[in-house]
Amino acid sequence: MITVAVFKWVPPVARGLVRDLRVRWALEEAGLAYRSQPIGHDEKNAAAYKQWQPFGQVPAYEEDGLRLFESGAIVLHIAERSEALLPPDPAARARAVSWVFAALNTVESAVQPLVEIDLFHGGAAWAKERRPEVAKRVERRLAELAVALGERDYLEGRFTAGDLMMASVLRLLRHTELVAGEPKLAAYQARCEARPAFQRALAAQMADFES
Repeated sequence: MITVAVFKWVPPVARGLVRDLRVRWALEEAGLAYRSQPIGHDEKNAAAYKQWQPFGQVPAYEEDGLRLFESGAIVLHIAERSEALLPPDPAARARAVSWVFAALNTVESAVQPLVEIDLFHGGAAWAKERRPEVAKRVERRLAELAVALGERDYLEGRFTAGDLMMASVLRLLRHTELVAGEPKLAAYQARCEARPAFQRALAAQMADFES
């Protein structure tokens, strides 16, 4: 059985955004059963857990003795087992993997500083001064992404792990109107989140917090 480590509790503002959602979504798309293992904040820095996840974060993944960490690495591991996430054509697979890295390295690296300012430092003077520049960088990345998407439903024409990661990153901006400012991206994100596998993954994450 696949086990995914998740947090027992996070503040309400973070629920539906914690990165184990990406792994749950991938498993749902691939049709692979799993169980969640809630980790308390007193456990995440314990030596036993850090042998599994060296930085005390989630998600972490275990299956048949294989332990993995980092959401992108885990999603790619799952995707290798399912054509629902990576197409069989080698060139198409390579392009899909490129979008996974683009989501994490190019788009999320721009988005995350804005999220941290808004959700954790909004009242600080330095944050108010810094935010316009950070938001402008996000807007530029979103505009570039919208051009790359074009008129397609998905980044490579069909849903792949690249879309899963990109939509997950765009979801971090749900407290802003930045994605709505790019109508193609807003429709793209809604399309990705309407997938039954995403809905099941989100419901599972929220159920764990509620329990």
